Amino acid sequence: MKKILNRVEDFVPEMLDGLLKAHPDQLAFAEEIHAIVRADAPVQGKVALATGGGSGHLPVFLGYVGKGLLDGCAVGDVFSSPSAEQMLAVTRRINGGKGVVYIYGNYGGDVMNFDMAAEMAEMEDIPVRTVLVRDDVASAPAAEQERRRGVAGMVFAFKVAGALADRGGSLDEVAAVAEKALANIRTMGVALSPCTVPRAGRPTFSIGEDEMEIGMGIHGEPGMKREELQSADRIAERMLGAILDDLQTRGGDRVAVMVNGLGATPPEELYILYRRVHDLLAERDVRVHRAYVGEFATSMEMAGASITVFRLDEELASLLDAPARSPFFVQV
Repeated sequence: MKKILNRVEDFVPEMLDGLLKAHPDQLAFAEEIHAIVRADAPVQGKVALATGGGSGHLPVFLGYVGKGLLDGCAVGDVFSSPSAEQMLAVTRRINGGKGVVYIYGNYGGDVMNFDMAAEMAEMEDIPVRTVLVRDDVASAPAAEQERRRGVAGMVFAFKVAGALADRGGSLDEVAAVAEKALANIRTMGVALSPCTVPRAGRPTFSIGEDEMEIGMGIHGEPGMKREELQSADRIAERMLGAILDDLQTRGGDRVAVMVNGLGATPPEELYILYRRVHDLLAERDVRVHRAYVGEFATSMEMAGASITVFRLDEELASLLDAPARSPFFVQV
């Protein structure tokens, strides 16, 4: 294992310490180091948004704490859920009197701890609504969407819900628009290499130099199929075809597209993928409203990429276009 770190036990705390020292105008701690909030939290009279999850996925999750986005994030160890107490600390700190919406990925530990935090918050008269992200089409068939994992598509849910909260939406309205967004978001990924969790000190899985795994999860969960490495065009065709079939897009639809690097994929390769995605959508008469190409949800130093498609109507497009700012995401 070759990593720039001190003690493996200090990997996450020192990362968080460095992050807040770099961005003191935007971020602050809430009670303890694993609870991150906006520097101006709580924003009185606004519905607050919170997320959480394991470290190792920057910018997800804590990278989207900022204006027009999230108000707070509970931070777990690498690939580990934050505790209910950490989530409660975030909830208390960001509540501006209008309640809190939780938006997070569908993983067992997260669901258990966030449900506990919501119960404790309700006991303190802080109303909470929960929105589970399930955008990974490779993790379960359409008939079993409740089992799907939450991956890069959650960034679009953060953006849309954050914009409506800024416009004065109620607790139920903000939760509802996040659900509406997620009903129109699908993602699929491909992995070319493993990553190494510092505490483990060894790769999360093994894969041949000439192999790829279609549909692998961001923690190294098994994908749909391991096979010989294919061309960028063929990879784009495979993933986008599965996404569009599941989303049931039609000619005339308008979408936002995200081509996301998993941590060790050069931007050049992501733009090669996007080139083919754009052309395939044009062939189907699907118009790209906005394109996002870069690293939005990673898996340490895993090589690979994911594609996310977000089908838009007028409301969702307007919320997606709204200004937002965090240390990792700026839209004017």
